[in-house]
Amino acid sequence: MRHVTIAAAAYPLDWAEDWAAYEAKTRAWVQMAALKQADLLVFPEYGAMELAALGGAAVAADLTLAVEEVLRHRAAMERHFEGLAIEFGLYILAPSGPAQDGLELRNRAVLFGPSGRIGHQDKAIMTRFEREDWNIGPGRGLTLFDTGIGKIGIVICYDSEFPLLSRGLCEAGAEILLAPSCTDAAAGYNRVRIGSQARALENQCVTVQAPVVGLAPWCPAVDENHGAAGIYGPPDEGWPDDGVIAKGVYDEPGWVVATVDLDRVTHSRRDGSVLLFQHWSEQPLQAVQIRTVAESPRKS
Repeated sequence: MRHVTIAAAAYPLDWAEDWAAYEAKTRAWVQMAALKQADLLVFPEYGAMELAALGGAAVAADLTLAVEEVLRHRAAMERHFEGLAIEFGLYILAPSGPAQDGLELRNRAVLFGPSGRIGHQDKAIMTRFEREDWNIGPGRGLTLFDTGIGKIGIVICYDSEFPLLSRGLCEAGAEILLAPSCTDAAAGYNRVRIGSQARALENQCVTVQAPVVGLAPWCPAVDENHGAAGIYGPPDEGWPDDGVIAKGVYDEPGWVVATVDLDRVTHSRRDGSVLLFQHWSEQPLQAVQIRTVAESPRKS
């Protein structure tokens, strides 16, 4: 059995007066998950926007200046989470946030392990806010992380709602899909949750949603956040009937922790009650054969 204990964060954005306060908070969160014997910690999308507070109230309140402030602290944040992963012997998906890529901005999440930085994933498909207000652009393709605890793919928030992204990762070998999220309404949270559950169903794998929760009125980009952390699997033999392995309370901060057996992913894909992962390729042949049948006019 290949057991992995996953901790998904429902993470509030707090005002930090200085770097020491930010460092202390994030260290405390990692320590809490370590005490729960977690192997993999998942922080949310745009959790890095907390760093905007370090520039003061006027900076945090301005969309452009807030991003610039986060960029100023990006390298230090990555070193901090890398150090925590090494110190505690864990895998950590650090909070995503703006990252400079040449002349472009990306929404980047970095994965660290007990040996240090493993790599990053940039969000692939941008929301209207990212396109129209923030000018944050899409990354270039997807990355499969082959780690000591399993093969991991990352589909950041909106990306989890597009089936072909997750499908590509799972065909490449992903057993766990991480969906860090940041949504300002119940509808947005549910889109990511439903997407995550659908991806677990289609790919017969484990999916993990980790949202930002609570209010941060000092930073308009992330001022209102709603959701619940969740860990999902396919509703199939050996999994919960509803596919919900673990789920937190809506808008309640904290870790949601569950242990999964990745051998079940292998079993479900090879010999599950249904074989969606294997039968996926049968869709195109059927989908191109669409006939239109018109109702005959009713005789008077």
